[in-house]
Amino acid sequence: MEKQSGWTKKTKEEIKDIFLFCEGYKGFLDIAKTERKAINIIEKRLAENDFINNPGHIRTFSINKGKALAAFIRGETRPSDGLNIIAVHIDAPRLDLKQNPLYEDVDLALLRTHYYGGIKKYQWVAIPLAMHGIIVKKDGRKIELAIGECEGDPVFVIDDLLPHLSRKIHDEKKMADAIEGEKLTLLFGSMPVTGIERESIKKGVLKCLIDRYGIIEEDFISAEFEIVPAFKAKDVGIDRSMIGAYGQDDRACAYTLLEAMCSTYSPGRSCLAIFADKEEIGSEGNTGIQSAFLQITLYDILESMGLKVDEALIRKMLFKSKALSADVNGALNPTYQDVHEKQNACYLGRGICISKFTGHGGKVGASDANAEYVGEIRNLFDREGIIWQTGEMGKIDAGGGGTVAKHLAVHGMDIIDCGTPLLAMHSPFEISNKLDIYETFRAFKVFFKS
Repeated sequence: MEKQSGWTKKTKEEIKDIFLFCEGYKGFLDIAKTERKAINIIEKRLAENDFINNPGHIRTFSINKGKALAAFIRGETRPSDGLNIIAVHIDAPRLDLKQNPLYEDVDLALLRTHYYGGIKKYQWVAIPLAMHGIIVKKDGRKIELAIGECEGDPVFVIDDLLPHLSRKIHDEKKMADAIEGEKLTLLFGSMPVTGIERESIKKGVLKCLIDRYGIIEEDFISAEFEIVPAFKAKDVGIDRSMIGAYGQDDRACAYTLLEAMCSTYSPGRSCLAIFADKEEIGSEGNTGIQSAFLQITLYDILESMGLKVDEALIRKMLFKSKALSADVNGALNPTYQDVHEKQNACYLGRGICISKFTGHGGKVGASDANAEYVGEIRNLFDREGIIWQTGEMGKIDAGGGGTVAKHLAVHGMDIIDCGTPLLAMHSPFEISNKLDIYETFRAFKVFFKS
């Protein structure tokens, strides 16, 4: 039962493969900073590997409103015998602009934000931020915007209070309360329009938006702007064995799933990869895993195969399916080890982590995999030489978290949580281990072929 670093089991050639694979992963992270950008990359990568957006094709995919995607490979068995399913999410904690965000105060133009998902608000101040968004004009025209990612672009920032004046405002508060949500306002500009007395700074930035992008203030109402860290993925450690980047929860699993799907041909059972949105806020909405997108996609695929499709067939197919809820887990933190129960924690560098259950407290909000399915996955990974470990999300009373597993488990399928360990999860700069990323890819690949 004793585990050790997975690096000790790798040859020099295998380590080269790991590092090369992770270069592609870092490139994915640099571009896929929003769910829309992630879907764009996933769609392009699938098209390069014989996937067609046509339900009648053997390798097909379907997109839901530009924010979620399902990819399918037809196998040799009957659909009613079930599928091999891996589900990930592509959204990540961030800041969103409010619908009426722009205002002027103390000779500065600022933008009001609303944070998305579970963040530590104090981590988002005094760091360079980029803006990604889409504006839909009243006439239906779309304008896409990305500012802060390219060399020479301006970046944005949320101001912080200097320590000389923060004693009563910050120092005496709990860390969670030190920065209020309404104070996460973005510095947007400071140059006034000459000859105007009232709101000249605000009018100055509006002139920039109109001149450069054709955007007026009212356009913010029908827009989606996401504020994300402006820095790129970096190697971490003198040995370059780790990766630091924004959005690795859950794009670590999204990229590895994408590559596993692209390298799978002629599987025994049909394979389904789900890239879902909205997991960080409960998988709600019409692009989350709880929407009808999954059933509609399967209905179209089965109908294209000439089958008589009804609700009973869809239910039977999902009931007999086997699935992985591919999401990251919190690795043992070297600085805060007391929040973990070390015997049941996952570690960086020991491979993909299997979690029989998630949830919080007494397994509240969890999908608890049965022992038979855990044994099946354990046997599969051992047989194929996958480096894996088990782990829980900290001590029982310390907190916890949920995944999409419970939303798929309601269909009766076997499902277990399985993903990459991370340090500093939900921070603007999460840390992964390159070996764990590669083993996640290998695990997903053998699951599809099982």
